[in-house]
Amino acid sequence: MFIGHFGVGFGAKKYAPVISLGYLFIAAQFLDLIWPTLLLLNVEHVVISPGITAMTPLDFTDYPVSHSLLMVAGWGILLGVISYFFLKKFKYSLIIFLCVISHWFLDLIVHRPDLPLLPAEDTIKMGFGLWDHPYLSVIIEGLIFFTGVIFYYKATKPVNKTGKYLLIFLVSFLVLIQIANILGPPPPSVTAIAWAGQLQWLFVIIAFIVDRNRISV
Repeated sequence: MFIGHFGVGFGAKKYAPVISLGYLFIAAQFLDLIWPTLLLLNVEHVVISPGITAMTPLDFTDYPVSHSLLMVAGWGILLGVISYFFLKKFKYSLIIFLCVISHWFLDLIVHRPDLPLLPAEDTIKMGFGLWDHPYLSVIIEGLIFFTGVIFYYKATKPVNKTGKYLLIFLVSFLVLIQIANILGPPPPSVTAIAWAGQLQWLFVIIAFIVDRNRISV
């Protein structure tokens, strides 16, 4: 899942108006933000295997640090504690925590059984495999994304043209990347996957700028 995670970040703004959209994006997409670096460091591994699912050619063979449920809970607690240190409000820490762990459960819907419960080789792995049902997968992820966008749009208003048009650009950019991921050819190498994954930080930066030019209502 890709834009569905960003949909969670957008939607969380309704419940955490003091937190920048950029931080909400970091929380909701945290697992996939650290995963490319772990690939580059050879800590985690993926294999390009065209046809392994109808939606993606990636075989996620080993990603216990970023995507095992136990570690995801740990990452969520860590980010929640950090947010509490700055915001001093349990509600916002809880929202950050929920954004982080939502990533695993949304991935659970679409992944084949490759999501580990524990960071161990012999752990149970789970996944409902919706990536083998492309139309249904696209519909569900699209609903999550656009519901989040609507929540964000209704919870904020622009204070200038940047806040208005950059939001349109961000949403459009994410949708175009999603389409490219679905229709494009398999990536040429794992290294290319890792460096392309680092570009997700661009969405975070844009989100900070968008949010700085909008106010909560």
